[in-house]
Amino acid sequence: MKPQDYSARTAYRPPAGWYRRLNGVGVLLTSLGLAPRDAVTLQVRGRTSGRVRRVPILRTRYRGDDYLVALAGESQWVRNVRASGGHAVIRRGVARQVRLQELAPAERAEIIAEYLRAGQRRSGAEANADQARFYFGLTPEPSIDDIRAIVDNYPVFRVSYEAKTLTRSRPEDG
Repeated sequence: MKPQDYSARTAYRPPAGWYRRLNGVGVLLTSLGLAPRDAVTLQVRGRTSGRVRRVPILRTRYRGDDYLVALAGESQWVRNVRASGGHAVIRRGVARQVRLQELAPAERAEIIAEYLRAGQRRSGAEANADQARFYFGLTPEPSIDDIRAIVDNYPVFRVSYEAKTLTRSRPEDG
């Protein structure tokens, strides 16, 4: 199955129904630590409802720090993180409080490039080509200049872990 096509240059691309249904499975697997090691559950309060929102997401490691790349651009989780002042929880076996700091567009290209390299290591060249095309509207193995041309559309957040671990993960926890 091909990924949802998020490559259109619009402010927000909502997920397809089939993708939303898969999110529940992804949250369960990432929260329990059963998904690929880069996969985590991001948990953040909804900006209007105040309810805890969970989304499975791939964490990208670059130069000793962890980052989250918003593949759908100005998605709901991005808006919620901004509204929360960057306060969130990341779950993968354990829940950890984090602070997410949004990077300026000029700082995003290398992180997105590393996201694509990690995707190739994780899933192979064909899957990586699909990620470049469907998520970013890029050709397989894009140049850094190609990536710089699209960074305004893809928020990236640096993850700062707070000292304490909250609990062992249970997906039903709020």
